[in-house]
Amino acid sequence: MRAVSKKTAKKADDSNVIAVNRRARHEYFIEETFEAGLSLTGWEVKSLRNGRINLTEGYVVIRRAQAWLVGANIPPLATASTHVKPDPTRTRKLLLHKREIARLLGATQQQGYTLVPLKLYWKRGLAKLAIGLAKGKQKHDKRETKKQQDWQRQKQRILKHKV
Repeated sequence: MRAVSKKTAKKADDSNVIAVNRRARHEYFIEETFEAGLSLTGWEVKSLRNGRINLTEGYVVIRRAQAWLVGANIPPLATASTHVKPDPTRTRKLLLHKREIARLLGATQQQGYTLVPLKLYWKRGLAKLAIGLAKGKQKHDKRETKKQQDWQRQKQRILKHKV
């Protein structure tokens, strides 16, 4: 059996990623992440295979003990069927266990918590969505995060040149 380095494993993992919501990590502190399946139609799956999705405007709501992805844009392919009227921003059902939904519902009813889509990826041929339980950042928090990222980058450069 061959050992796989962390870099190789990360590249293999990234090949399954369809889209990442980078804005979510900038705007929110992510407290916890959950994995949810998506209920999609055929033309949506074809669009996802081509990497056509925008998660930045999307968010997750819980209504009647069910989780829904609202505002995510999946534009249809030009070769979509003529008898299907695609709605790119329709509300899509998320597939979660009841206990996960109950936990998320309890957490979002606390002040300041929200659910944001973080990443959409393939897992064993199925589309999965990583959802983050998040708390909004203030402007000074965003500045502090930026400072930390810059310092980490600078530290890596210094270590690289010394070795």
